[in-house]
Amino acid sequence: MSAPLLQVAQLTAGYGPLSVLEGIDLEVNEAEVVVMLGANGAGKTTTMRAISGAIARGGTVQFAGHDITRSTPDSIVRHGLAQVPQGRGTFPELSVADNLRAGAITRRDKEVSADIAKWFEVFPRLAERSDQRAGSLSGGEQQMLAIARALMSRPKLLLCDEPSLGLAPLITQELFEVLGRLNREEGLAVLLVEQNANLAMHMASRVYLLETGRIVASGTAEALSADDSIRKAYLGF
Repeated sequence: MSAPLLQVAQLTAGYGPLSVLEGIDLEVNEAEVVVMLGANGAGKTTTMRAISGAIARGGTVQFAGHDITRSTPDSIVRHGLAQVPQGRGTFPELSVADNLRAGAITRRDKEVSADIAKWFEVFPRLAERSDQRAGSLSGGEQQMLAIARALMSRPKLLLCDEPSLGLAPLITQELFEVLGRLNREEGLAVLLVEQNANLAMHMASRVYLLETGRIVASGTAEALSADDSIRKAYLGF
């Protein structure tokens, strides 16, 4: 059996003197969708930021056969791991097209323009607004742009932190359909933090439940959905 694409062991992180993560262990295999669920303050966003190198961390992070524990965020992107942060994270003063070009800043190939055309085809509304400032887009359009910009780095694994936050249900459904299609057709692995547990569970192959900086349960989406106590406490359905 091949090694996991992402392997996190005893991950610790926090903010200044505040410790948030107390030793997180998790894995994501190639072409797999893994979901992290937990209440506000459980440490989900901190876990995502620690994996992507946005904050200092302890423990070990292995990705695609490389130890990236001490790697810088731009080096981690070059290895094939990209993050869509909570709250969109676009460059509001730049145009849609320039945001996409910024997503390819770590690349040295000559196919950037072809990839911009590809994501404009996947997200037609972005194509219609290619010269528009990102800050003037609707919330749903900004989230589409944030995802497309992350995909411009051609990642093997996409970290998505609360992609549906503040979005209308139809836009949320559209975004999840795109992520599901990319997973099925292109083998994109996804590590997803999502408030809509029901929607996330339908996408996931495996699930981790976080509580106060620790993993308290993990397993297949099917097994956790069948557990009444977990369903009532964490899933809300």
